[in-house]
Amino acid sequence: MTANFADAMPFSRLMGIEIDHATPELVRGRLEVTPELCTTGDILHGGAAMAFADSLGAIGAFLTLPEGANGTTTIESTSKFLGAATVGATLVAETEPIKVGRRLSVWQTRIRTEDGRDVCLVTQTQLTL
Repeated sequence: MTANFADAMPFSRLMGIEIDHATPELVRGRLEVTPELCTTGDILHGGAAMAFADSLGAIGAFLTLPEGANGTTTIESTSKFLGAATVGATLVAETEPIKVGRRLSVWQTRIRTEDGRDVCLVTQTQLTL
């Protein structure tokens, strides 16, 4: 399933996030590091990495919503920055569920460069609305 989930989220679309795989077990996306997503030195801004991960986690949470739920919202997110990504790099992220319950789900996203260097590890909690 590769519906245009990122297109449904205006900020994700603005960032240029592309989703190439989306199931309840795995969400995978790509993001090109552009100058607009960077801080000084043409290095990816930490907030951009977090927003990338948050978007993928939200898609995963949406795909696991119980019947009758109205959506999800992030209530907690932790980021571990493991390496830098520079302008021109393509990032690949994979998000997997750690736990999916009735009211909360926990997702972990690993962001790497296309050549496999770690950039960020994000764990987030989504509340079912």
